[in-house]
Amino acid sequence: MSLENLRVYELSMKLGEEVWTIVNSWDHFQKDTVGKQLIKAVDSIAANISEGHGRYHYKDSKNFNYFARGSLFETKTWLTKAANRNLISKNQFQLMISELEILGKMLNSYINAIGQTNEPQEEYNQVGN
Repeated sequence: MSLENLRVYELSMKLGEEVWTIVNSWDHFQKDTVGKQLIKAVDSIAANISEGHGRYHYKDSKNFNYFARGSLFETKTWLTKAANRNLISKNQFQLMISELEILGKMLNSYINAIGQTNEPQEEYNQVGN
């Protein structure tokens, strides 16, 4: 299965673009402090899923997906800081947190499937496994 067909990867890419659009409208100070950290964290989710997908050993693949999960939690922290500092609305915050919760469940299912079957990428599609 190609990387672009992984729903967990697609959602992580979509979330990264949503965050980019929001941060891009902030002033220089906001971008330079919270914005850069938030973008790095959210983009790291997709980047680590991608790197894990490119590894040919399931243990390496799992490790990079664990890194992706860590970046997901870091993203939650930076979104919370952005909301607390009134850089994003409560509505934007709730929407992105909800998307991260879905992504987290998909990522956990994907991690659990790696090494279990010949095609672990199929397993993660079932949110909540």
